[in-house]
Amino acid sequence: MDARSMWLYRWYYSDAFQWILGFIIFLVLFLAFIETPSSFTRTSDVRYRSKPWNPPCGLTESIEVLCLLGFATDLSVKSYLVGWPQFRKSLWLVAYLVVLVVSFVDWMVSLSLVCQEPLRLRRLLRPFFLLQNSSMMKKMLKCIRWSLPEMASVVLLLALHLCVFTMLGMLLFTGEKDDGQDRERLIYFRNLAESLTSLLVLLTTANNPDIMIPAYSKNRAFAIFFIVFTLIGSLFLMNLLTAIIYNQFRGYLLKSIQASLFRKRLGTRAAYEVLSWMAKGEGGPQGVGVRAQDLLHVLQKVQASSTHKQAVMEQVRARSDGLLSADEFQKLFSEFDKSLTKEHPPPPEYQSPFLRSAQFLFGHPYFDYLGNFFVLANLVSICVFLVQDAGILPQDRDDFVLGILNCVFILYYLAEVLLKVFALGLPGYLSYPSNVFDGLLTVILLVLEISTLAVYRFPHPGWKPEMRGLLSLWDMVRLVNMLIVFRFLRIIPSMKLMAVVASTILGLIRNMRAFGGILVVVYYVFAIVGINLFQGVIVAPGNNSLAPNGSAPCGSYEQLDYWANNFDDFAAALVTLWNVMVVNNWQVFLDAYQRYSGPWSKIYFVLWWLVSSVIWINLFLALILENFLHKWDRRGDLQSLSGDEITTVDLLFREVLEEPTEEELMAKLRHHPHLQLCR
Repeated sequence: MDARSMWLYRWYYSDAFQWILGFIIFLVLFLAFIETPSSFTRTSDVRYRSKPWNPPCGLTESIEVLCLLGFATDLSVKSYLVGWPQFRKSLWLVAYLVVLVVSFVDWMVSLSLVCQEPLRLRRLLRPFFLLQNSSMMKKMLKCIRWSLPEMASVVLLLALHLCVFTMLGMLLFTGEKDDGQDRERLIYFRNLAESLTSLLVLLTTANNPDIMIPAYSKNRAFAIFFIVFTLIGSLFLMNLLTAIIYNQFRGYLLKSIQASLFRKRLGTRAAYEVLSWMAKGEGGPQGVGVRAQDLLHVLQKVQASSTHKQAVMEQVRARSDGLLSADEFQKLFSEFDKSLTKEHPPPPEYQSPFLRSAQFLFGHPYFDYLGNFFVLANLVSICVFLVQDAGILPQDRDDFVLGILNCVFILYYLAEVLLKVFALGLPGYLSYPSNVFDGLLTVILLVLEISTLAVYRFPHPGWKPEMRGLLSLWDMVRLVNMLIVFRFLRIIPSMKLMAVVASTILGLIRNMRAFGGILVVVYYVFAIVGINLFQGVIVAPGNNSLAPNGSAPCGSYEQLDYWANNFDDFAAALVTLWNVMVVNNWQVFLDAYQRYSGPWSKIYFVLWWLVSSVIWINLFLALILENFLHKWDRRGDLQSLSGDEITTVDLLFREVLEEPTEEELMAKLRHHPHLQLCR
């Protein structure tokens, strides 16, 4: 707690240092795209992929060792700040040290083998650097760990459900006289492993109704087997798993946020005790109150939101006489718990009555409605011409009428922007994100339209000249139309229910660091494991392919041309994992990698399905529900319809959190190892 340590603490948590640390984490994770096997090819399709550029030995290793030295510095500073006793108690810091030691050893092994080692263990450990730098990610991992017992019970029920119906299926579809039953058995129920796989895929509905058709086409009674399996598995057990994950997420996250609130209040009360001691000095009574000038002096050095800090400082200046009590001090800092509402600059004041009337007219919400009507009309005109010209080649189209309409609408958009700037003033106009969105797209549309007119002249009948410059006329018109369609999103804030959904999405984006970080970690680890397991197993047709001369069965990996889905480099592995996570046609991947690499490959893909589609997707669903319910319950006075309110994870649970009592705070402070109260 000495001055040097406090200076180091402030420097470590400064924006500059945290930005540098974040950049180092990004850089060490990005190395996977550059390292051998490199992702620097135009396509990942094994039939057309050229030989990739692989960096020389020592290039990526040099960048990596610099990143590891940065992490070593980060660990050293953290260890110094928390002290050796706390370091030994922190599993994350101990794991940080172990990961760094293993990474350095593995790095030296790579150099000693001239980068020809078969396995780079440190690549699997890199996501740890992202995890340990985020407290919310750690909370999410704890939430998942606490959910595992309940999740395991449902997973066991799912496994029992699969086993029972697998045995029933193998018994049902073993007829010798019925061709339909034989066909069902030969395709989906050949053996135990194939039967389990077929029903597991049916659990995700990816192969429905394909798996049912062979038997159902011969006897309609067989449909009962598949319907009952889907009802129990997909509609009951899978949704029960979603409910359990959501309940555990909310319960554990609420507990974590409650602990976070206690730490905030404890820190505020500790600051009050220190400042009140300063107010009275050594000879006076302790704990009477805090002087306003002392608090203002401290607030000027605090790293916090400028809006929140300004609100607190204004309230402190209003109470400049006398001392602040503990309750008043705590209420001042409750401003930091409030949601941020952006205050817009005042509009300009005009002297002329005519200008004031025009300002009122063009600043009125009805003017926005008029703009929405024009955007809708522009979109309808584009749709009409798209339908009309659907069967005409681009070089044969006559874009005369559409070109005239686009010119008219873009001129209106420009006039709308200028009139809004006149009504609100430039600072006021730019203070609305929707206006910035409109203005930016309008400027781009204007530049494109001027470029089109400069190259291809003004629209006229038969307006379809040949390509000039970088883009053809059709490409430029198509780009303009795409931007106009994108600009249509401006109507979202005008529709309240849609605005609630949109604000929920914005809230998710603002709070996606923890969830997105966990997804990055999971994708990264599985992609590296997939590269080590399946790199090079997919062979281009004609080169020892399992389906030569176009003889692949319908619906197979080869017949569907899935050649770009492989694990030959990091980028291709990420896309392949994404396609499997969506679970549409994921049975194609199970079948292909079973044939190309062996039956044990199914374990990898089933584990990926469990982690991504079952656990992470349900956690993401829980976050969506919490954000939406928070918005929906407050929809009567939602200021977030205009996109001004910022919702944090803390605010989602604000109404159900309990404030710590005075006795709890003082009891904790009296036993605090770094704060000695004088009373």
